[in-house]
Amino acid sequence: MSDSSLFRDKILPIGTVVLAIIAIWYAAAVFLNAPFERDQAERAKTTISFSEILPRTMAQERPVLPAPHQVFAELWDTTIGKKITSKRSLVYHSWITLSSTLLGFLMGTVLGVALAVGIVHFQTLDRSLMPWIITSQTIPILAIAPMIIVVLNAVGISGLLPKATISMYLSFFPIAVGMTKGLRSPEVMHLDLMRTYSASASQTFWKLRLPAAVPFLVTSMKVAISIALVGAIVGELPTGAVAGLGARLLAGSYYGQTVQIWSALLMAAALAGLLVMTVDIIGARVNRRMGVKPA
Repeated sequence: MSDSSLFRDKILPIGTVVLAIIAIWYAAAVFLNAPFERDQAERAKTTISFSEILPRTMAQERPVLPAPHQVFAELWDTTIGKKITSKRSLVYHSWITLSSTLLGFLMGTVLGVALAVGIVHFQTLDRSLMPWIITSQTIPILAIAPMIIVVLNAVGISGLLPKATISMYLSFFPIAVGMTKGLRSPEVMHLDLMRTYSASASQTFWKLRLPAAVPFLVTSMKVAISIALVGAIVGELPTGAVAGLGARLLAGSYYGQTVQIWSALLMAAALAGLLVMTVDIIGARVNRRMGVKPA
């Protein structure tokens, strides 16, 4: 790809969207923060013009919606300006959340693949288990997360595992559904060919079904790992955690620190993007090694 086509097809569209989002963000910050400045002027019995309101809405200590430069300044201060071992560092809190995310994602992947294999090979499980798997995702995670924390704490399990369990609960579903679809993706003629070769169920699985399911699994894993991050953050909320991105969000809401809340949200979004990109790169290499043609 030439430099001109790279700019036209990649950089320009993404840059345009980013600039539009920032412009809308600034406009919304002015609109939402202006009432506070007008109220302050009214209490002081003075008049205030829009030219005076505009800079003030960009520098409020506790704005309704912080301006982009306030959030980016907070991000810089809490990532570059703080040691990663400091409890005020977003890198430190991100690592706490990431550890729960990765453990929950690993557990969810193992569970989802195991369920998919069982569903594909046993018709009874297909009819009885799949409806329950789908139903499990209709329960709001904010309702079930405290229950999981309380039950696990009652049996002496605390710390990383309860949060990872919530991540597993959210992430196993796309894995199970995608893997089931992938294991069933081989054409009938290919399955008939394996029977012609007198291949056992195990040989058919390892040599036909599993290779066919890998692209589906990679796609599901990209969805699952982002959901696992959400589960880890939600899992930190009912526990009163003092570390993690969820703890930063909770502390910010307690003390009305909206800039802290937004910086934690952007850090979580960046972490999710990094995780999805990592899975995508690994998946692309695996598919290439297997001879799968890129879409």
